[in-house]
Amino acid sequence: MDNFLFTERFAFSASDSVLVVGLGRFGSSVAQSLVTLGHEVMGIDIDEERVQDWSHRLTHAIQADSSNVDILRQLGAADFSHAIVGIGDNLSASLLTVMAMTELGIKDIWVKATNTAHGQIAERIGAHHVVYPEAAMGERVAHLISGKMIDFIEFDDGFAIAKLQAPTLCHNLTLDESRIRELHDITVVGVKRLNEDFTYAKPETFIKPGDLLIVSGTTASIEKFAAKTNQNKRPPKKG
Repeated sequence: MDNFLFTERFAFSASDSVLVVGLGRFGSSVAQSLVTLGHEVMGIDIDEERVQDWSHRLTHAIQADSSNVDILRQLGAADFSHAIVGIGDNLSASLLTVMAMTELGIKDIWVKATNTAHGQIAERIGAHHVVYPEAAMGERVAHLISGKMIDFIEFDDGFAIAKLQAPTLCHNLTLDESRIRELHDITVVGVKRLNEDFTYAKPETFIKPGDLLIVSGTTASIEKFAAKTNQNKRPPKKG
């Protein structure tokens, strides 16, 4: 599982400590990435073996029933500004955990949902953010298999960032001349050329065949732009 695909969604201050409930594939992946990013992480799981496996990698790893609000209170869960519920194999436990966190007043609750109904119920009972990792991964793989994009990350609001080969239509032009933002409604963030350092994009940045573009915009706009990879129709001149 790609840690970055999910961890980039969690915009926490570097000083924040995070509670992660459920140390399965998703929860442990996110927990490990948060530790790498410098966060203190307390992991909770009802499975003793998982807790033992992660005890030396997290700030704290505790075997407990997270659906019990009194247990969470005793563990100091209310002191955490952010909590992630990664329980995927027990819908009841996931939702009861969200309810318990809501009762404790945790202000930023994230939930891994296995389907739309799970996510909708979680939001109604107090979850602030819902993540659908299987759906997100499936869409990302589809984009990569198509060969149009080298990497693709979509955020909850339909905004995306992608890395792709510069389409033929912008070869041997500056970004200003290619008018990518004006004509395709996406922003070129940066350019990576073989054997050269990454450079942030400017209007005068010159695009050559083989360049990689880092672009941002709506998912629909990026998909349309990526589809033009082999098109060489030049942009109309300004004026």
